[in-house]
Amino acid sequence: MMPYLGPDFLLESETARRLYHEVAAPLPIVDYHNHLPPEQIAADTRWDTIGRLWLEADHYKWRAMRWAGIDERRVTGDATFREKFDAFAATLPRALGNPLHHWSHLELYRYFGLDGTILSPRTADRVWEAANAQLAGPEFGARGLLRRMNVVLVGTTDDPCDDLRHHLALRGEADPGVRVVPSFRPDRAFKIERDDFPAYMERLEEASGLTIAGFEDLVAALERRLDHFVAAGCVATDHGIEVLRHGAERTERELSAILRKGRAGTAPEESEIADFQGAVLVALGRAYARRNLVMQLHIGPIRNTRTALFQRVGPDCGGDSIGDRAIAAPLNALLDRLDRTGELPRTILYSLDPSRNEIIVTTAGNFQDGSLPGKIQAGSGWWYNDQLDGMRRQMTQLAQMGLISTFVGMLTDSRSFLSFPRHEYFRRLFCAMVGDWMDRGMIPPDHDLAADLVADVCYRNAAAWFLPDGGRPRG
Repeated sequence: MMPYLGPDFLLESETARRLYHEVAAPLPIVDYHNHLPPEQIAADTRWDTIGRLWLEADHYKWRAMRWAGIDERRVTGDATFREKFDAFAATLPRALGNPLHHWSHLELYRYFGLDGTILSPRTADRVWEAANAQLAGPEFGARGLLRRMNVVLVGTTDDPCDDLRHHLALRGEADPGVRVVPSFRPDRAFKIERDDFPAYMERLEEASGLTIAGFEDLVAALERRLDHFVAAGCVATDHGIEVLRHGAERTERELSAILRKGRAGTAPEESEIADFQGAVLVALGRAYARRNLVMQLHIGPIRNTRTALFQRVGPDCGGDSIGDRAIAAPLNALLDRLDRTGELPRTILYSLDPSRNEIIVTTAGNFQDGSLPGKIQAGSGWWYNDQLDGMRRQMTQLAQMGLISTFVGMLTDSRSFLSFPRHEYFRRLFCAMVGDWMDRGMIPPDHDLAADLVADVCYRNAAAWFLPDGGRPRG
């Protein structure tokens, strides 16, 4: 019997073990999309307890705790973090088969050296005391946690109106230790159907210093903020898209009329929403291409589905679901509109609905133009799909319908500073897959060929896309 999460976890063959231990394990981590608070990195924030560090902002853990029958007071409410930690310790034995059981123990093992300890009510006191004692040490601030996992880049997710002062402060340091870059997330600027759209336009006017009287003014304001992001080190953008719409091409005058309607708080027609959102995404895509920025499209969640939870806790608290709307036609139309004029930027496509994986991969294949390998990416298994079956499905379909050798690999998409062992989880799975292909005669028995594939997918491709020096050693 293999030890739980032991050195060869997921690695069932000598081929896989050699690929992981010799090639993948030592590689740095490029985490090009997450939701870590940049102010905590700039301040090198410290945490007094593992309860706070683990449970203050991790909706994966919150969902599991509710499912296990934990009342909301001990999930996101006014209970102490010791009470919340004990509630999570009682939850985890019920999470067998869920990746949360793997992730949580990898976090205990990799950050705190508690290898072999299984968290439960019986071990909760020992884990609490051992972890908290280490958190008091000098290397357990936000930056130290990132260094422990060999993270070389953190791509945060930021609103166009953010002043980015924390990123600028980090950029001004002689050696911040980890490169921290903002990602431009302009969702609220094109979701004209939202009730807060008028207020957001006022905020964007203030941040950009421009009056937004028409559609061209909106684009100019967004581009001015985009340039501020580039000056702060931005290399990528991101869009969270619940419903991907792409309507008819409209004139600037028509788009301005729709914009004014939205600013007045009048609900636009569905066709107007589609036309407006498509126009904004096209204008932004062109702006990204001119600045050589990566465009990420995260497609398909249904957000805040449980009204009582949203009213009590707010967004991003574990009340979101997988959507099942059609994406093939609007996605191809959007990319084609940018491609027709040679203004399609490097793009990563993600679908929360795993039944759309083949659509994502084949759409990415439609728009490869030979300018660079994998210019349009089928993004990694996202959110509910970053578990073993979900990641395996995504990578299998990418390998069989595209070129997995060009894949930029894993990201955490997380709000937790302890989430980086998920890269190890991904790397172990990928090495297991490649090792299995070799052992079954599906690929040539060439270790160097397989090692290059592993290094590319686990680090080198992402480094080439997101690090200014391509990840090459300096000096």
